[in-house]
Amino acid sequence: MRFYLDHAATSPLRSEARDAWLAATEVVGNASSTHGAGQDARRLLEESRERAAAVLGCDPIEVVLTSGGTESINTALNGLWRARAAGADAVVLPDAEHHATMDTVAALAKEGAEVRAVPVSAQARIDLEAFRAALPGAALATALVANNEAGTINDASALSRAAANAGVPLHLDAVAAWGHVRLSFRELRGDAPAAAGLVAMSVAGHKIGAPVGTGALVVARSARIEPLLHGGAQQRGLRAGTQDVAGAAAFAAALEATEAERDSESARLSALRDRLIAGIRSAVPQAQLLGDPVKRLPGNAHLLFPGAVGESLLFLLDAAGIAASTGSACQAGVAEPSHVVMAMGRDEHDARSALRFTLGRTSADADVDAVLAVIQDVYARASASASASASASASR
Repeated sequence: MRFYLDHAATSPLRSEARDAWLAATEVVGNASSTHGAGQDARRLLEESRERAAAVLGCDPIEVVLTSGGTESINTALNGLWRARAAGADAVVLPDAEHHATMDTVAALAKEGAEVRAVPVSAQARIDLEAFRAALPGAALATALVANNEAGTINDASALSRAAANAGVPLHLDAVAAWGHVRLSFRELRGDAPAAAGLVAMSVAGHKIGAPVGTGALVVARSARIEPLLHGGAQQRGLRAGTQDVAGAAAFAAALEATEAERDSESARLSALRDRLIAGIRSAVPQAQLLGDPVKRLPGNAHLLFPGAVGESLLFLLDAAGIAASTGSACQAGVAEPSHVVMAMGRDEHDARSALRFTLGRTSADADVDAVLAVIQDVYARASASASASASASASR
């Protein structure tokens, strides 16, 4: 039997999304065609966009449907950079962002962008004062609503206000937070100036039970942004190409279902998470909880296991039928220390010793029980292996 505790990497497909996708595939036609079949597809597409907008808290025209979080982030950051005001060449980048953001900004740096790094606290929270100090004269800023590894929730409203006051366009990465944190693009944007403050927000479908390959970038009507893809005028010209009608329908269904159960699921998952954390720390007293102990995502348990290597822990857990992760799934298979843990002030050894358990809609007591039944033995074996490897290296 397998126990899945890696919902932050991807979440199981929701029945509502699957049914919506299957129904939409019966609608034949390109949504850009002018004949009846095309207009039937267009009608379903725009109805799905309206439903998504109602949940995201924005106008339908502001919803740019994408293939997921990475495309949304790339579109926002590259588009804002290319549309920047003359003389504004800095990008404000907190230290513990997702690699989709970090790698995009690294590419912009090769084009001449000045990267203004913003530190995070020992709990992975963005330093708000340092964020404010980095904003003046910047071309754009970006920030996570919630850290995808440590689970710490940032003050999105304060970040948005700071950017608005500085006259800087802000992109918020809401991929990890959506469905767990109450978010409204319209409320977060407030009465910000036309092209400043929150102007773009990224969301991924597969994190909330929609099919992989769906997502959205919410782009304020007033935002100045250049498209990544050219070749058509779809979606305000911000994303050219034939639109995925079935994907849009499934994404809208998943958004609605996730939002409808957000409060009850957050309470349920928080209780499961707390039991998991308490049980692990009881079985392994050396284990340390990373991230904010209170203001964190309800399903996130990010822990440090001193003296053990995360990859060994993962291997042993997987052998016991338990799926977890050492951090972002985008870095899976790459044995490198967590940049998030290091940004929190930990050394490289600690950054190689962290595990992330994440719970979701299908999680139950049995998943927690499975981890607690083996974690003491798993830690002992991983620690012994690390110690033996260190001794062997020292004797060479």
